[in-house]
Amino acid sequence: MVTKNEGLIHLGTLAKQAAAQLATASSEAKNHALLAMAAALEKGSDKILAANALDMAAEREKGQPAAILDRLLLTQDRIADMADGLRSLAALEDPIGKVDKMWYGAQHIQIGKMRVPLGVVGVIYEARPNVTSDVAGICLKTGNAVILRGSASAIHSNQVIVALLETATVMAGLPEGCIQLLTDTSRETAAQFMRMNEYIDVLIPRGGAGLIRSVVEGATVPVIETGTGNCHIFVDESADLAMAEAIVLNAKCQRPGVCNAMETLLVHKAVAAKFLPQIGAAFKQKGVEIRGDMETCRYIVEAKKATEEDYATEFLDLILAVKTVSSLEEAIAHINRYGTGHSEAIITQNYQNSRIFQQQVDAAAVYVNASTRFTDGFQFGFGAEIGISTQKLHARGPMGLEEMTTCKYIVMGEGQIRANVNR
Repeated sequence: MVTKNEGLIHLGTLAKQAAAQLATASSEAKNHALLAMAAALEKGSDKILAANALDMAAEREKGQPAAILDRLLLTQDRIADMADGLRSLAALEDPIGKVDKMWYGAQHIQIGKMRVPLGVVGVIYEARPNVTSDVAGICLKTGNAVILRGSASAIHSNQVIVALLETATVMAGLPEGCIQLLTDTSRETAAQFMRMNEYIDVLIPRGGAGLIRSVVEGATVPVIETGTGNCHIFVDESADLAMAEAIVLNAKCQRPGVCNAMETLLVHKAVAAKFLPQIGAAFKQKGVEIRGDMETCRYIVEAKKATEEDYATEFLDLILAVKTVSSLEEAIAHINRYGTGHSEAIITQNYQNSRIFQQQVDAAAVYVNASTRFTDGFQFGFGAEIGISTQKLHARGPMGLEEMTTCKYIVMGEGQIRANVNR
């Protein structure tokens, strides 16, 4: 009988071996595999949808809200998007082996900074089975082996997707172990997984605040932290209110269960009397529950009184916190207090205010007159993304190909030896 620990070691060993070979794989070989992976998803779409139906039925049985179910749902169009994401990655420049810069150091030694893979990447994530193919594709393109640990809610979907991707990569000539799935979704196994320093070079959590906190606190493997999205939009006193309405409706309602959806709307008091009734009526039609301050409740009669906790919450649902502010400075202070460093936006016609907002708001992505929903690897032209990093070390914002690399220095000499023995 294979124990849980032995199973993890087997995954880690295979991944280490695969990573060593992937590190030197040609761009052509990796791109060939990515195209094969895309074709495999499309060809196996019926199997994926059947598996996803099992996951959806189980989560409906648990009474999960619509926004959470939407994160889990796969359709033919979403599978087509997954395949297109892999093809987009194949079309992008391979960062591995790229020398960012070269210069001459002491005694005329030539020094270069070259992009190389991280090695073995472990990813722990919730729901959203489309993440499975995005992560697998980015890791493969950057020469990294990956071990995926999805949530129990998406286990059937993930098993079929990973089986299709694994088979495609091997058939394309890449080694076994490039893409693996940890099928045991227990907390005990997850805890062991987060401490596999001998096998995993970096760990990336992607999900809600609870998941991210548990990984950051429980891992001994180095972690790149992707953050929750308590995202704000501030409607300035100079805003085009028609533009503001379109943007905030998109940011909140298009997909409320994703991390770049707006969770708090800030409105300048100078335009509150005109804008709040207008946007309140629009949100009512969309089924959005408003939780606001006294001024908001005055203009939107359906609004409930907001609590302090509401302004700090990532709802991931058709619930919105609203607050009126008396100045740009108050809006920025509110965002920097309650925001999670993800995506923040201002709607304004005042250029000076837009510059101040972008300079002073502390977030990975800061927008002027655009929806926060654009914080996405595909929308940024990265092909796909591992997640949105809200930390400030190594990677910040959508994590595309370059963020999944590290560097090494290549040094060339002509017989130089170091003469200074005092340093």
